[in-house]
Amino acid sequence: MVWKVSCFVLLFGCSFVCQAWHSAHAEDAPLHARIDQLIEGAAGGELAPQTRDGEFLRRVYLDLAGRIPTRDEAAAFFADQDKDKRSKVIDQLLASDDHVRRLQQVLHVMLMERLGDHEEWKKFLAESVKVNKHWDQLVRELLNPNADDEQTRGSALFFSKRLETNGQVPVDVPALVRDVGRLFMGIDVQCAQCHDHLFVDEYKQEHYHGLFAYISQVGLRTDVKFPAVAEKPLLKKVEFMSVFVQEPKSIGPQVPGLQEVSLPTFEKGEEYEVKPDLKAKTPGKPKFSALQALAEQLPTTSNPFFKQNIANRMWWLLMGRGQVHPLDLMHKDNPASHPAVLSLLADELAAKDFDLRWLLKELALTKTYQRSTVASFAADDIPLQSYRVALEKPLLSEQLLQSMLTATGMSATVKEAKQLADLQAKFDKAFALPAREPEVEHAPSVKAALFLLNDTTVIGWLKPQEDNLTARLEKLTDAGALADELYLSVLTRQPTADEKKIVADYLAKHADARTESIRTLAWSLLASNEFGINH
Repeated sequence: MVWKVSCFVLLFGCSFVCQAWHSAHAEDAPLHARIDQLIEGAAGGELAPQTRDGEFLRRVYLDLAGRIPTRDEAAAFFADQDKDKRSKVIDQLLASDDHVRRLQQVLHVMLMERLGDHEEWKKFLAESVKVNKHWDQLVRELLNPNADDEQTRGSALFFSKRLETNGQVPVDVPALVRDVGRLFMGIDVQCAQCHDHLFVDEYKQEHYHGLFAYISQVGLRTDVKFPAVAEKPLLKKVEFMSVFVQEPKSIGPQVPGLQEVSLPTFEKGEEYEVKPDLKAKTPGKPKFSALQALAEQLPTTSNPFFKQNIANRMWWLLMGRGQVHPLDLMHKDNPASHPAVLSLLADELAAKDFDLRWLLKELALTKTYQRSTVASFAADDIPLQSYRVALEKPLLSEQLLQSMLTATGMSATVKEAKQLADLQAKFDKAFALPAREPEVEHAPSVKAALFLLNDTTVIGWLKPQEDNLTARLEKLTDAGALADELYLSVLTRQPTADEKKIVADYLAKHADARTESIRTLAWSLLASNEFGINH
């Protein structure tokens, strides 16, 4: 009996020690390993294999650099025998100028939703990404723009574009309140303007009006030529009444879930630290700034919505679907697919002072991210949110432009800023969604297909010149070598035997028009579904 009790104590003790060791070990493991452990633990079925090198390289270039790799970059990666070459290329891309452009474009599309652009805004975003400005600081500068700071004043475009009138259409203030909630906290309270939200219990009318109080005194500045906003003193709480309950209420500035900000009182005429100058048309500076209060209160580690929203958006960026999806509907009836993963991401990101570059690296290192889109088992009925198979992601218009320039070998030729801006405008018109529509999911369109068929600029990139793609292909007399070069340059992979035969047969059939045949082959790959998707 004593022996049995001793054994039980020994076993219990060993078990406790092992659990404690595993728990401590799990906490010490890097974030990417802990993510995989949680995703795989909840998978409930077979997982797709890890990507082949070509699939991984194309994916990570598109996600972190905003373009496909060149044929030389792909060839060098395939030849590299280093077992850590995937980790190395992730580090290289995150440190590259391409990543600055890529994340600038991601933040622009996410924050402005195609409402407009400005050189000062571009400069603000580019410099912020270049120095790896952390997300909480960037959001503080967005929510409380400083017109006196030339480095950050472009941040005012977030507010100023939404405060512009369009003809006789007044400023859409509810949409501005909605965007602050959606984009920085993942909650859409616009439908709680006139009453508590009818379908989301957590979204209350005071949430809308609490956010509205912060921006109710904000207007456009007209005395400067760059994006800028002016602020008047907020002297009293916002009054509102539900159309259903008819009970008068009032609220001061309040971020949903956090404390209401107390409004200071001032003697009449003493509200301004710097009074407005009507003659010079310069705005004053209130002693109490509601925007400053918003910037101090919203982007903090104590705001769970703020942490989870940006973690969810970065997860969507790399995985193709948010842990909470749609991204701006965080509430209990639309929970995260893996609540423990979202909590882990949010907490770890906050512990790293909202360093997005660090988070992107950890996500790219996960097996979940590097899983193939091709499974050896029937994947049609597998829920997208299981992440058992990687999700395909249609390219943004920005990724399409840069990838077409890379594939056709025209990046070195088409490089002037104005030239690229004009091209981007054409690509946006053909491929981007209309303004105010979040570019989270995309659908093929006739407009996009007609652009690929007829746009003279894109067609012109396929004319042999200098060392571009078709010029290189023309020099190859062997059809197999030509197919290899074509597929590596456009699709970052080698052609299959069947594809090689198709290329050889096509060239043989049109031997009397070889140049045109090569252009047609290149165009057909550029217009293919495989090229237009990050898979």
